[in-house]
Amino acid sequence: MNPGAQPTDNPAAQPLRSDAERNRARIIAAGRTVLGRDGLNASMASVAREAGVGIATILRHFPTKEDLVAAVFLDRMDAYADAVAVALDDPDPWHGFTGYIEAACAMQAADYGFADVLTTTFPTAKALEQRRNEAYEAMVQLINRAKATGRLREDFDPSDLVLIHMANAGVVNACGDAAPDAWRRVVALLIQSFEAPARGPLPASPEHDALYKAMLRASPAGSTASEPGKSS
Repeated sequence: MNPGAQPTDNPAAQPLRSDAERNRARIIAAGRTVLGRDGLNASMASVAREAGVGIATILRHFPTKEDLVAAVFLDRMDAYADAVAVALDDPDPWHGFTGYIEAACAMQAADYGFADVLTTTFPTAKALEQRRNEAYEAMVQLINRAKATGRLREDFDPSDLVLIHMANAGVVNACGDAAPDAWRRVVALLIQSFEAPARGPLPASPEHDALYKAMLRASPAGSTASEPGKSS
């Protein structure tokens, strides 16, 4: 037996592990409160104050703000992807499509941080981006099904969903508590504009690269983050 080796069930080591787990959970809970209230512009210091820990403790668990955002909002992204799945299960594709838009915009209105997350990309947050990509692929199916019914205008593009979230995030952040339900009117106006027959042609949709750069610019890492490989 090696006298220098420490048993795995050493009681002296256990409190450190437990403390670390508690601190991590406390930080994530504080992040949900602060980022949900103030959006992604909230500082790491404000999260530390809410959690009752030092900034060094946060940085040990989450070396970058993007790491913290990913941990805080992964469950929200799961719920977002689930909303698309529910919409695809709707026997009425148009109802499923409009119901999804209303549900996703309601998620933004309920959480300022998530309002920003849906219009931001996080290249290093693999799990978060994987769920976003899964939701996107399902949304393409949803759009195609709604078009096949003749209810959704033919020139609606998947990139329009990003623009919808950008527009809704702007309304949510601008109105705040002063007019908390204003987003509902905006979303209703948008949905009515999507229905066929179209009243007129639309301008060209943004190029994929341009829209990606806009979302990347809004991330905590800003334009310094490298662009990952894009799929068609």
